[in-house]
Amino acid sequence: MIGIVDYNMGNLASVINAFAKVGVEATLESDPNKLSQYDKLILPGVGAFGDAMEHLKENGMDEAVITYAASGKPLLGICLGMQLLFESSEEFGTHKGLGLIPGKVVAFNESKFDHTLKVPHMGWNELFVEKETPLFKGLQKDFYLYFVHSYHAVCDDTYAIGKTHYGYAFVSAVQNDNIYGIQPHPEKSHTNGLKIIENFAKL
Repeated sequence: MIGIVDYNMGNLASVINAFAKVGVEATLESDPNKLSQYDKLILPGVGAFGDAMEHLKENGMDEAVITYAASGKPLLGICLGMQLLFESSEEFGTHKGLGLIPGKVVAFNESKFDHTLKVPHMGWNELFVEKETPLFKGLQKDFYLYFVHSYHAVCDDTYAIGKTHYGYAFVSAVQNDNIYGIQPHPEKSHTNGLKIIENFAKL
């Protein structure tokens, strides 16, 4: 069974539909006490980091996700959900994250941009695979996915399984053992995104 963490911070219908398209049922879960019953877990998210962490903390979902990650079962953070996996974020102040992957989330450094680039980073862009991972099985070494974000992760290359260039190279996909994160939206990325969803379901 695949659970999707429901904490009022994500476009959950599109994630459920993406799993349905690859023939897999995914269930919304808002009860932190029930996370352990799932074989795999999705942490989605759209919006601000600080708000998301507050929502997770309201009923102890933050600690439940951390406990789930420690079980060794696969966990995938999508977009803001990926950012929440890190230790901290600088979005609208400094906020503590779940601490499941060493690193932090920072704003795009627009001083490194040319005049044609804007924040947020929005639209289709290439993800370059940095390391072999079951998440990208059957995909090319670089492929296009759909992005919408103003902040990005900074971490050691040990955890970077994918990078993307927008003004400069930034980490767009991560893995720490059973914990995965992807900055773009696979549920909005057509064939390539559905392949990632399918790969995660098969872990």
